[in-house]
Amino acid sequence: MIIIPAIDIIDGKCVRLTKGEFKSKKVYSSDPLAMAKKFEQQGAKILHIVDLDAARTGEPINQKLIMKIAKNLKIPIEVGGGIRNIETARSYLILGVQKIVVGTKAITDLKFLSALIEEFGNNRIVVAVETKQGKIAVSGWQETIDENYMDFAATLKLRGVTEILFTDVDKDGSLAGPNFNAVKNLVELGFKVIVSGGISDLESIRKLRRLGASSAILGTALYENKIALADAFSAAVPVSNLTKRIIPCLDVKGGRVVKGVAFENLRDAGDPVDLGKKYSEEGADELVFLDITASKDNRQTLFDLVAKVAKEVFIPFTVGGGIKTLEEIRKLLQLGADKISLNTTAVVNPSFISEAAEAFGQQCVVVAIDAKKKDGRYEVFLKGGTQATGLDAVEWAQEAEKRGAGEILLTSMDKDGTKSGYDLELLRQVSEAIKIPVIASGGAGSLEDLKLAFAEGKADAVLVASLFHYGQFTIEQSKKYLSANNIPIRT
Repeated sequence: MIIIPAIDIIDGKCVRLTKGEFKSKKVYSSDPLAMAKKFEQQGAKILHIVDLDAARTGEPINQKLIMKIAKNLKIPIEVGGGIRNIETARSYLILGVQKIVVGTKAITDLKFLSALIEEFGNNRIVVAVETKQGKIAVSGWQETIDENYMDFAATLKLRGVTEILFTDVDKDGSLAGPNFNAVKNLVELGFKVIVSGGISDLESIRKLRRLGASSAILGTALYENKIALADAFSAAVPVSNLTKRIIPCLDVKGGRVVKGVAFENLRDAGDPVDLGKKYSEEGADELVFLDITASKDNRQTLFDLVAKVAKEVFIPFTVGGGIKTLEEIRKLLQLGADKISLNTTAVVNPSFISEAAEAFGQQCVVVAIDAKKKDGRYEVFLKGGTQATGLDAVEWAQEAEKRGAGEILLTSMDKDGTKSGYDLELLRQVSEAIKIPVIASGGAGSLEDLKLAFAEGKADAVLVASLFHYGQFTIEQSKKYLSANNIPIRT
């Protein structure tokens, strides 16, 4: 579960309200940017910023200040408050805001909500479901609508919404504890649930984690020093271990998913849109889309196809292949990607890793490394494995981490498509040399191979293609096997 510090803004100041009452306003800082930087320095991975003036008036009064915050942080932000037309939404999302939170307008105009999802994808739109005395609250919590929150949530699900920000206004700012029953109900309905309002202690965070909440927003508890951010981070993670991830991979050439051996002798594996939808519905933790000939052909990635896949998946979505500019990254994120994968461009221009991380957040940047064993060491190759670089794979992974990569996608060219198991030596060397997550790729041929990648290769995630594409095993079978073998896995 992710812990998200909140910054609520009125008149350009960082404030907190109690139960949504503007007359209860308490100012904690006259410099929201300084407060944002403080949270970033304390380890926050994302910030939740609300323009409370806009929530009350419908006009983005503090937008310039919010964008200034976004541009001066290395971590992403999500923004809510008064986003009631496409133009305001677009102005935030094209300038680097990761997600927007819509409430009043989404509730009163479902066509507006559908238009947002159509243009930006459902993974960048969060709908605020806020209750006050059991009724849905709107207009900065100043008014209520007589509709049951679960009935409305069911309507949102039919519209394609996957992520909800739930706030019990009667709990907000009160430190009285969140509405656990409502959170449980929304999680069981199938939403990723961000919880806000009333979180007062570490046990509340642990309980929300156990209920399956995806994130918890902390406000008053942080400002009043009831909870230390570092302690909140610890409470949000299970004591046993971080869970491991199962990630199907779509290697795309000519608009089709393909699979070969050692990057050669490619054969058709299916339609990327159909496969992406299938894996999302079957419970994959993430999905990776790699346009494998984009760099070799010196062209941009397949934006139209990425957009089609993004509309069908409801899990984190990484896209790679031929990415050379920040504008291309911005476009892919707008189309629905959550992360981007850099390979050739990262090697040719290592500073681009830092530029991308600074512009969109470290969590957004995956550096892909294709390696082949040569003379007792692992050498990095580019352009679909056709161009040797002379770089040592372990040293390059360390360099990528220093420059701001959030993850390493590590492919063994020797093992790719062979179904003989991952290259555990390569995995172990890289995993032990860096602190960021390593995704194992290349060679999965059995469920035991997945287990060994985690247990012996020390990978944080496994990329799987042939094993799933051709029906040898399902994601459910993989997770049950790993769980039975004491690998902490998301079930």
